[in-house]
Amino acid sequence: MRVAAYVRCSTTEQNVNLQRDAVTALCSRHPDWTVTEYADIGVSGTKDSRPALNRLMADCRRGKIDKVVVWRFDRAARSVTHLLRMLDEFRELCVDFVSISESIDTATATGKLMFTIIGAMAEFERSLIVERVRAGQKAAKARGKHIGRKASYSSAQAAQIATLREGGASVRVIAAQMGLGRQTVQRVIGVARPS
Repeated sequence: MRVAAYVRCSTTEQNVNLQRDAVTALCSRHPDWTVTEYADIGVSGTKDSRPALNRLMADCRRGKIDKVVVWRFDRAARSVTHLLRMLDEFRELCVDFVSISESIDTATATGKLMFTIIGAMAEFERSLIVERVRAGQKAAKARGKHIGRKASYSSAQAAQIATLREGGASVRVIAAQMGLGRQTVQRVIGVARPS
């Protein structure tokens, strides 16, 4: 079995010895495992792009890995949502996932159950957040608050844009003259254009 052992520490002052020892101990009980280590040293878990993790995921997609082993969830994933996306992708690629500290192994029935429970809880949490945001927006609108982005131009600027456009100026020229983006000028022209 081709196993990827992923270890990570956030700063170069830290080391991955504890993680590496735990992974080595687990892997030594499985002589049929061929283990390759992927290590991100001095890379924060909050970063979207981590070189070793990116290589690991690419190797999974190429069919080079059968199982991924980590010491703890937070070594691999920056959030529950990120973890669930990874686990979904592993499932689609037929790659098992083992987290030593959490005693999760998706190759087992218990591991699959735990993955399902974690996924259901994350989905429940997302639904609650959406409900709270919508309720907050509704309450704010009822109090007369504006919801959404503010316009990137004033009504005086809109009038000036319309005047320049009627005078034959191009969108590019108007944007440069007024110090606005071309998309903003196009949006104003679209609004100002008579129907």
